[in-house]
Amino acid sequence: MPSAPPLPRRLKPSDLIPIGEIARRTGLSVSAIRFYEARKLIEPVRTGGNQRRFLRSDIRRLSFILIAQRLGLSLSEIEEALASLPHGRTPTARDWQAISSAIRQTLDQRIAELARTRDRLDGCIGCGCLSLEHCAIWNPQDQLGGEGPGPRKLLG
Repeated sequence: MPSAPPLPRRLKPSDLIPIGEIARRTGLSVSAIRFYEARKLIEPVRTGGNQRRFLRSDIRRLSFILIAQRLGLSLSEIEEALASLPHGRTPTARDWQAISSAIRQTLDQRIAELARTRDRLDGCIGCGCLSLEHCAIWNPQDQLGGEGPGPRKLLG
């Protein structure tokens, strides 16, 4: 296993927590934490006895992962965002602001898509199948069919 990045010399034993504690603090299972470790989203420090210890700042990293997943970000998008955070020190407010700015456009696009879907879902979704009566108005002669497959009005 590759070694984790070097840590600052000022690191105290109280700065490190075992995997069970980080699981308790984040609400994640140990296996989920190991999964994120395998994906290099968090990197443990190994003790002399080869036990995993995590920086307290990894609680924030894992919390970000949970939030980002709930927002619909893919694991690849989360990996990309977290790659900009420093290793071996607690990310600052400025570090987190950079991540926020980087994903803001993605979130804004998804919010717009959700709003568009909400506003049109009870009407025609643009596939020509909900109501022949309304399709004559919304999609005469199945014009949307020429734009590609799926619900064209919602896909934009």
